[in-house]
Amino acid sequence: MSNTQTDQVSELSGSMGKTGDFIQENKKSLIVIAATILGLVVLFFAYQKFYLAPRETEAINQMFKAQQYWEQKNWDKAIKGDGNFPGFEKIIEDYDNTKSANLAYYYVGVAYLNKGEYQKAAESLTKYNGSDVILAPEALGAAGDAYVELKDYDQAIVFYKKASAKGDNLFAAPIYLKKLGLVYEEQKDFKAAVDTYTKIKTDYPESAAASTIDMYIARAEGKL
Repeated sequence: MSNTQTDQVSELSGSMGKTGDFIQENKKSLIVIAATILGLVVLFFAYQKFYLAPRETEAINQMFKAQQYWEQKNWDKAIKGDGNFPGFEKIIEDYDNTKSANLAYYYVGVAYLNKGEYQKAAESLTKYNGSDVILAPEALGAAGDAYVELKDYDQAIVFYKKASAKGDNLFAAPIYLKKLGLVYEEQKDFKAAVDTYTKIKTDYPESAAASTIDMYIARAEGKL
């Protein structure tokens, strides 16, 4: 064995020895840390199974009537309830941290949007936290609609961009990109409008929006 190899083995042995000494010297502390981590894991799963899961089931059972009112476009009862069953706002209040409460933010936001209460709509829709490819882009796009009605075009741009990115498919993205282009036109940013409309034409040529988008491109280009 060469001197270099001998030095490396000695260094490794010394390092392993130091590690063993550290473990021995801190044995009690390491046991406490390991026990704490294990306890936290057990608590987490107990919380999920014995607290959150029953609340989730209860929330689902409680909100079915509000969903029926929402589908019937009875926005007031969907939001506030009917005296016998709670509305979505009560679901949010009573069952926070559940999936049902999160979904209720979407329902409430759309209901307020249809009622013309745009600030409340925006507040609710932006609290919905979804990762799916259907409701998530719809919630973001509806938030954009609410901000347009409030004439807060900067925020509308933010949420239409998010909606088109989240719903990156032939059906959703062109809808929100077209709305985004219209907001750019409203702000007199015709270059951004042209670029946005062109994206529909190039990225989603088979979409319904693409069939008439040349007209929008020409209109925005004419104002450059």
